[in-house]
Amino acid sequence: MLYINEEEQAKMLNMEEVVEAVAQSLRAYSEGKTDTPLRYVLPFNNDNRYLVMPALSDELKLVGLKTVTVAPNNSMQGKNTIVGSVILSDYETGETLAVLEGSYLTKIRTGAISGVATKYLARKDAKTLCVVGTGDQAQGLIEAVLAVRNIERIQCFNRTYDKAVKFAKSVQQQHKEVEVEVYEQVEHAIAGADVIVTATNAQTPVFDQLIESGVHVNAVGSFRPDMQELPSQLIANADKVVVEAESAALEETGDLITPMSEGKFTAEALYGELGDIVAERLKGRVSDDEITVFKSVGVAIVDIVVADYFYRKKLNV
Repeated sequence: MLYINEEEQAKMLNMEEVVEAVAQSLRAYSEGKTDTPLRYVLPFNNDNRYLVMPALSDELKLVGLKTVTVAPNNSMQGKNTIVGSVILSDYETGETLAVLEGSYLTKIRTGAISGVATKYLARKDAKTLCVVGTGDQAQGLIEAVLAVRNIERIQCFNRTYDKAVKFAKSVQQQHKEVEVEVYEQVEHAIAGADVIVTATNAQTPVFDQLIESGVHVNAVGSFRPDMQELPSQLIANADKVVVEAESAALEETGDLITPMSEGKFTAEALYGELGDIVAERLKGRVSDDEITVFKSVGVAIVDIVVADYFYRKKLNV
């Protein structure tokens, strides 16, 4: 049995490859070729959550389990807010093949899913990316968007300004060809963006202005019904609202539950699943004027696919 830590995963990563692997896992999910139960959530220590997520696919010949603890207050201690692991098992024998450190894998998986969404839903000529929330997940989101679009400028906002500045310096060092700027007001960070990603633990919308036509939004925070990153009016106004898994999204995220409770959105108004767009059963972006929203809540089969990617890289398969 192997243990694959964060450093090893980072050395093996090719985000373009991961985006493609994730796209195929989402397609398999939407085709009913996976068994991915809704995640089981156990609350503890007030704000913390313990998430258990098994998944398997006969089509992909994969089986595994992801466990995650979400501890929002860890950031005040300089620790990651998301900690976990992924166990990859042999499809034939059930034996444990590998245990992978889950924080980095989650960051890459979350980014890659939004990379798939950006590939199919953002304008082809998108040049400016806005990042709202510069925590654990933001780096993976940036890497994935850069893998599918020729981004020339990144506009950052975080409610703690100094944290955004530190993050921006790190991004600038890694991507010297991209202009990176930090804003003190979220409205200024969003202005002029072609792609917006939100990755926060917000319980109320992180902005309230109307989004310009042609913009694509990836929202990856708000994993509970009482959390909401996006304004309800954005969900109501969007030409397409897309998710990984309809049942999970409608049950788990306040970004959809709240506008539905307010009478501004309905389950029937949901455009569909990203995997159906990958499979071309649904169309992605069809006009440069469309406002598109991808709301991610996570699907465990994607984590298992990414774990398998790193496992095969480790073995040079």
